Amino acid sequence: MEVGGATRAPAGHVGFCSENPSECRSQNRNAVVVKLDRERWNELLAVNAEVNRQIRPVTDVELFGVEEYWTFPSSGAGDCEEYVLEKQRVLQKRGWPKSALLITVVKDTNNSGHAVLTVRTDQGDIILDNQIEAVLPWYSTPYRFVKRQSARNPAKWAAISDHRVSTVASLSN
Repeated sequence: MEVGGATRAPAGHVGFCSENPSECRSQNRNAVVVKLDRERWNELLAVNAEVNRQIRPVTDVELFGVEEYWTFPSSGAGDCEEYVLEKQRVLQKRGWPKSALLITVVKDTNNSGHAVLTVRTDQGDIILDNQIEAVLPWYSTPYRFVKRQSARNPAKWAAISDHRVSTVASLSN
């Protein structure tokens, strides 16, 4: 995944950071990738499936009465951002480094904004998603990648140059 320069954070993430400053604090850390072995791979599969089962899909308008609101899924319901935040939180509790667990904004198969979790590994970027049950390398998803969190500072975001022409999202423009 070709990551470029700085870009604006999604409004929902800015609000999330103001309500959860400890989740977005820069720790001046080195960005790391995770060595992906069989145990770690199985853990990704399990966490993705577990969180996808635990959260009932509900829009922010239905749940919070606003168009866009990012939070942890304390009520057991939420949209794509709640799935991503919970997967990130669960993996961190299991010892995965935060700098390898990046919230990523994509255009989905309907060309709508969608959030997924990018897991940075020594074998490439892996995507955990609530729309597609399979855990896939980023380039195998049908999405067009737009931007993601910085690995060094979770409140900062970087643009993604996704020039692939084979994505469903790019074909629907």
